[in-house]
Amino acid sequence: MIEYRGLVKRFGDRTVLKGLNLRISEGEIVFVLGTSGTGKSVLLKNTVGLLRPDEGEIWIDGREVSRLSEEEYLGVRRICGMVFQHPALFDSLSVYENVAFGLRRHDRLPEELIRQKVAEALALVHLPGVEERRPAQLSYGMQKRVSLARTLALEPKILLFDEPTTALDPITTTAVNNLIQELSRRLRTTSIVVSHDMICALGIADRIVVLDQGNIVAQGTPREIRGSEVPLVQDFLAEVPA
Repeated sequence: MIEYRGLVKRFGDRTVLKGLNLRISEGEIVFVLGTSGTGKSVLLKNTVGLLRPDEGEIWIDGREVSRLSEEEYLGVRRICGMVFQHPALFDSLSVYENVAFGLRRHDRLPEELIRQKVAEALALVHLPGVEERRPAQLSYGMQKRVSLARTLALEPKILLFDEPTTALDPITTTAVNNLIQELSRRLRTTSIVVSHDMICALGIADRIVVLDQGNIVAQGTPREIRGSEVPLVQDFLAEVPA
């Protein structure tokens, strides 16, 4: 479903991604872990065209996308739904208008169908009946789920999560991670989750990829990662209860 071939991304004289190679299969849940500044979020932003690689290729659903024009990339963003670190909702709009925003931008749908799709998306994230509320009336965790519903309304094949549990309490963190797993299985989407939470990764990932200084230093199933002798992986595992 997604393949990165020799991906390089530079910012001035700093190289953030250093020839990264990675293949992600259809339906897989892949957690990308690493310390801050190691290129995790940069990888996602290159995937959806918010940034463009300096070298290498990105293949999505059988198509090389890294050299597409901005207009051509709209179709890629339709199948790649990105959920950002912060909810980024429009405070002046209702939940309904927030979730409907992408539908109105990408499609010309009758209002009745938009209302149906919004309701379905909110039900998927376990928030039925909140359409008329404003973001300020919701908890931060609920706002995160509304943001996810906005992405799901477009029915993407791929879900990209950038630090989805940042600033959440442990109970809400667990709920959000369970929701990621539930949606990935139920909707049969391919999911990439950028995180630094090894506990969550071990619990729901099919595969864990560990980045360090722009390179992949370890990858494997949760069982394989538990047995890794890579020092950075050991540091992450040290935070995991026995």
